Amino acid sequence: MTDVLAPVTGRLVPLSAVPDQVFAGQMVGSGVAIEPADGADGADVVVVSPIAGTVLKLHPHAAIVLGAGAGILVHVGIDTVNLQGEGFTLLAAEKATVAAGDPLISFSPALIRERGLSAICPVVLMDSKPDTIAAPAERDVVAGDVIFSV
Repeated sequence: MTDVLAPVTGRLVPLSAVPDQVFAGQMVGSGVAIEPADGADGADVVVVSPIAGTVLKLHPHAAIVLGAGAGILVHVGIDTVNLQGEGFTLLAAEKATVAAGDPLISFSPALIRERGLSAICPVVLMDSKPDTIAAPAERDVVAGDVIFSV
């Protein structure tokens, strides 16, 4: 059993709350989402690795970490690929070995929202069947809190 940690501080919500049919419909996999809190005094927010493992893919707007037989996708915002990296900083590298809680990406939720996009962050167990991860009770979480187990 692997605990999956919150990659950002914010409001934990069901994946169905994501304003994107691919994520809300669990087409990528089952999971949860976090509406990130803004950084203190406008500072960027750091996305941390949800599990220990290897960074399989790393983009300004998304990361996949593979560990203990599970691939976890953290997608930073919706349609944020269109920002072409603006407002994002990579803090890790592909193929790097990371511990749960290690920094992966920093970003500005405020900038994403200013561009008219959603800053919500889906956290998905890749290639899992719908409803593999139970919808969570909505609550506030801090980066590093356990949000589900696989």
